Amino acid sequence: MGDREQLHDLRQQAHNAGIEGNSKMTEQQLRDALRRVGKGEKPQMAKNQARR
Repeated sequence: MGDREQLHDLRQQAHNAGIEGNSKMTEQQLRDALRRVGKGEKPQMAKNQARR
């Protein structure tokens, strides 16, 4: 159950960061996108790069 809660928290963080439509992203993709947004990348670009 801890993994599920952690994934939910990552999805919430992504949503708060402006990364729309993150429900099908993996945990690693979410972490990568959040890291990119933290470095100043636009949320949609971060999402696209993380999903590659």
